[in-house]
Amino acid sequence: MIDIKVPTVGESINEVTLVKWLKGDGAYVERDEVIAELESEKATFELNAEQAGVLKTVGKEGDTLNIGDLVAQIDETAPKPEGAAQPEAAPAAEAPAKEAAPAAQPAAAQAPATSVPNDIKATPVASAIIADKKVDPKSIQPSGFNGKILKDDVLGALANPGRKPGVEAFGRGERREKMSNLRKTVSRRLVEAKNTTAMLTTFNEVDMGAIMAIRSANKDKFKEAHGVNLGFMSFFTKAVCFALQEWPAVNAYIDGDSIIYHDYCDVSIAVSAPKGLVVPVIRNAESLSMFEIEKKVVELATKARDNKLSMEEMQGGTFTITNGGVFGSLMSTPIINIPQSAILGMHKIQDRAMVVDGKVEVRPMMYLALSYDHRIIDGRESVGFLVRVKELLEKPELLLFGKDPVKALLQL
Repeated sequence: MIDIKVPTVGESINEVTLVKWLKGDGAYVERDEVIAELESEKATFELNAEQAGVLKTVGKEGDTLNIGDLVAQIDETAPKPEGAAQPEAAPAAEAPAKEAAPAAQPAAAQAPATSVPNDIKATPVASAIIADKKVDPKSIQPSGFNGKILKDDVLGALANPGRKPGVEAFGRGERREKMSNLRKTVSRRLVEAKNTTAMLTTFNEVDMGAIMAIRSANKDKFKEAHGVNLGFMSFFTKAVCFALQEWPAVNAYIDGDSIIYHDYCDVSIAVSAPKGLVVPVIRNAESLSMFEIEKKVVELATKARDNKLSMEEMQGGTFTITNGGVFGSLMSTPIINIPQSAILGMHKIQDRAMVVDGKVEVRPMMYLALSYDHRIIDGRESVGFLVRVKELLEKPELLLFGKDPVKALLQL
């Protein structure tokens, strides 16, 4: 027997949660095959089989395990079954139902089956019932891990057509769920940020007309040349990097009795992942081009949605950008991502009546919010930083090298 133990995943990580068995007890697994998903307080990661053999599960889904605890065992001496179906991680009680479903209704088995699309996740038993009963998978509310449809979800949809499974009209149902390690960490860090920083928020607004015009005129060529869409995040990241280098206190943080300044800009991007908020980092963003920033944003956001971010990709960061506008937020006061000293909040672009050169015009406006730690950043620095970001966004040509071309020519 080979023991599979909880691996070391980071210096400060002492325990993990066993989220999901991807292979069931008694299944034959190949070497390096993924057998389970574990979650630390910062990320979700996969557990692989160290050898080929028959799996014996020890931990249970939902268990909290310490680093080094036994998760499973593999009998590497067991012969590989030939042509035998492999046990899945679905509960054992569901296995007979899978066999009995076709026999219970032979007439339905002759009818055309409703196939489950590849983008719909479902257990084998749930898939069999969906096909047998010709249920529309999109009408089913999934309750399994990562949006997977379980058998009870399908049965609930059949018993309550047109209604969310398990929820009665005007009902008073409640349910209790164990808080994930990631949510615990987010909760702890948010409270710590409020309790340990002198946080204030300053606001401004930016006319997004120039950037929107550039995107409209160049988005197709940009996509063709670089293979990625031209979004707003590259403009904001570029503007922030120039402003951070002009206002270094906004890019610094307090460590004990010292202030640590950074000559580089490691920009954290707040991303809403399936299990909660994560903040991956774009390293040396000041040195990246527009398309390199866009590619990095897509890469990190995709990994976040798939729970594939590594510990290294979420550690560090000198400044954070968060975009509540994608959810429709018009204005908010973002909370500092400690130990950083400031965070910039982007918001929804909305047409508003603005006075331009003495005339009222309809302009696409966005509110900006900068939350900062007043212990290290004074009002002059916070307001100056935000005004500089506004200037760079309203005149995107300044993002080329951070200065007005005429002023640069005249060395003003």
